[in-house]
Amino acid sequence: MATHVEGGSFVEIYRSPLILPQSSIPAFNGPRRASTHIYFLLQQGQHSSFHRILSDELWHFYEGDPLNIYEIDPSGQLTVHHLGRQTGNEFFTVIQAGSWFAAEPEGQGEYSLVGCTVAPGFDFNDFELARKASLISMYGEHRELINRLAND
Repeated sequence: MATHVEGGSFVEIYRSPLILPQSSIPAFNGPRRASTHIYFLLQQGQHSSFHRILSDELWHFYEGDPLNIYEIDPSGQLTVHHLGRQTGNEFFTVIQAGSWFAAEPEGQGEYSLVGCTVAPGFDFNDFELARKASLISMYGEHRELINRLAND
């Protein structure tokens, strides 16, 4: 696994051979693979910093401790998705394209191993890492969470 710019570690395990032409996905700057999939690992003390992408991202829980994913939609509504095997958690959730999101293992968990499927496929040209001050200026009601899970 390699270190991810948002935090944690990842390895890409699937990149669709099907290429979508830019004309079929006008919000994107160029063609994209139909979908991609990675394994994503967060260990104790690590988090995925707030970021957003142009595609929907599907999160699948595989192993380890529960994972909390924090999604702030464009209107500022915060949703906390709880992934895991425990009662009340889900094995799967979707983060909508354009939402800001971050993740961390719940409590003092040792690690969370998940999978992330992106469609149209992930491309770093579609990735934006949040700046703390900018995100707080847009969504000040979530200041505490943003201070904890966004970059400076």
